[in-house]
Amino acid sequence: MINRETIDKIMDTARIEEVVGDFVHLKKRGTSLIGNCPFHGEKTPSFHVSVTKGIYKCFGCGKGGDSVRFIMDHEKYSYPEALKFLANKYNIEVAETELSPEAAEAQSAKESLYIVSQYASAFFVKQLWDTEEGRGIGLSYFKERGFREDILKKFEVGYSPDVWDALTQSATNAGHKLEFLESTGLSIKNDSGKIYDRFRGRVMFPIHNFTGRIIGFGGRTLKTDKNVPKYVNSPESEIYHKSNVLYGLFHAKKAIRDLDNCYLAEGYADVLSVHQAGIENVVASSGTSLTVEQIKLIGRFTQNITILFDGDAAGIKASLRGLDMILEEGLNVKIVSFPDGHDPDSYMHHVGAGAFKTYLEQNRKDFILYKANVLLKDAGNDPIKRAGIIRDIVESIAKIPDQIKASVFIRECSSLLEISEQVLSGELTKMRSAKLKKSFDGNQRSNQSAAPKQSFSSFSSGPPEPLGPPDDLWDDSVGPMGYEPQEPAKEEEYQEKEIVRLLLAYGHEFVNWDKIDDMYIGPFIMQNLADVEFDDPLCKKIIDYYKSEIDNGRLPTANHFITHKEREIADLAITLSSSEHALSENWLNKHLIYVKDESMNLKATILGGIFHLKKRKVENILMSLLKEIKEEKDADNQMILMQRYGVIKGVEREISKFLGSVIVK
Repeated sequence: MINRETIDKIMDTARIEEVVGDFVHLKKRGTSLIGNCPFHGEKTPSFHVSVTKGIYKCFGCGKGGDSVRFIMDHEKYSYPEALKFLANKYNIEVAETELSPEAAEAQSAKESLYIVSQYASAFFVKQLWDTEEGRGIGLSYFKERGFREDILKKFEVGYSPDVWDALTQSATNAGHKLEFLESTGLSIKNDSGKIYDRFRGRVMFPIHNFTGRIIGFGGRTLKTDKNVPKYVNSPESEIYHKSNVLYGLFHAKKAIRDLDNCYLAEGYADVLSVHQAGIENVVASSGTSLTVEQIKLIGRFTQNITILFDGDAAGIKASLRGLDMILEEGLNVKIVSFPDGHDPDSYMHHVGAGAFKTYLEQNRKDFILYKANVLLKDAGNDPIKRAGIIRDIVESIAKIPDQIKASVFIRECSSLLEISEQVLSGELTKMRSAKLKKSFDGNQRSNQSAAPKQSFSSFSSGPPEPLGPPDDLWDDSVGPMGYEPQEPAKEEEYQEKEIVRLLLAYGHEFVNWDKIDDMYIGPFIMQNLADVEFDDPLCKKIIDYYKSEIDNGRLPTANHFITHKEREIADLAITLSSSEHALSENWLNKHLIYVKDESMNLKATILGGIFHLKKRKVENILMSLLKEIKEEKDADNQMILMQRYGVIKGVEREISKFLGSVIVK
């Protein structure tokens, strides 16, 4: 178990913008940083990072927390694993107390897969550089292909000896369990129970995850036997899911973000060669066809992808069919194809780093126009083929969610395809309408099948009342938007949460208001709400904790609740401490309009919150009394209740009068 002092040091050192920024491309907006949420698919950023509060919040899926919670959610780490990750990032030494055997075993199961993968990588590297077989076969292969030693070491390339169980024997002798070697796919057990290495006689490319840990391998054979597969890759495991991984992303993510473009190649060697040319913003699809998950992974760093195609015409045509999904994700796609017989690896070594770089810059073409040119060459003057190609091109354009961008491609394709812009636009509209209809029909069928069957009696009490609006739409004289409140209890919940929000935001601030002794806002709120009982269970927990801390001479901050061990309390604190909207500086800088925020008049903000809640509580008492008056049959008791109602109604009027004077000031 990590001791408290180490945890505090990690929490104090970790910067939310740095931690999240390693995984999400963030842009400044107002006082926040925003980006596309890494936890759910989205094209419009709803993921906010508050540097001052040290938290993140997605207003799309609801995820939120601090630096530790982000690593836990993103990497699927336990709390101790996330702390160790951050400690490693900031070079903090971790001091631990001894765990029980049961806790240690539970914590180490997944970690053991990472450890054995790292051991295998180190084993392969040692074989490449320090053994006669490795240098004579593996290293010679790389040097013959023109790879520099610094590139090979950067990507931790290695060699697996051509022996049945070299790695298995080495790992088990070093104390690693066979079950973890099998779980990662490094070792295989055949039907007769014999254990052998998956990778034998191959040069090895370790695959890193987002944070740089080794999760799998790709191995290339150096034999010419056609019965031996050229590449063998690690199977799926608890730590390796190939559809969610891009080879080289760990080394490329900073360059992708800085240059706002990602080169996408096909193979491991392509990535090494492009890096050797001085271009670091390159990844490969890690031994699988490109997946939506991989596209979304790139989309977190840039909206621009440049595909590096081999010079094989048949392969290019096949690949073109699968790239429309990049357009559907809203990314911009360009293509670079190489002369026949060349891939990025061979062409870089053929022309040299400088010429290769120049070639990439001068030969990038928009995907739609590139696709049109390639397919039109095949069609020649055949009108049937041309018509099919035109529909194919328009189908690709229909995938583009941005209407303006789609219109630009329609205009450019009009001259290229020698067909009027109006015809292409009409076809585009038809395709989009058909897609919408199909989607709508599918949703209708889904809703109908999912809807529960209900009898007439289930509606006998009438339809459910609509929820009341938030307090910022409330006019105390006429109710929300001119109507009477539908659910007073819901309005009361809003006001209770508003008090908690004010405590989190301003409780630690010291004030000196007229007719009020110098004091902190937190104790002032508690003192003025001493007679108020909170009904919302989470709000009540926070309020009770706040009271107990004040009674013990401590003033809690928002971070006490943001990092609370109860996830429900932490989530509420994060939600109340976050805002999706920020006041633009342009109001003052460009339009010379000064807009006040609540902190400019904290007295009105705090007193408004306190007395709005009191008013809601009083309204509930009045409603309860009215119900009692209506149900009471005894005239004397009814009179007593009516007198009580009159007194409390007077209290409500006084609160309303006070609220009006506070808010106006």
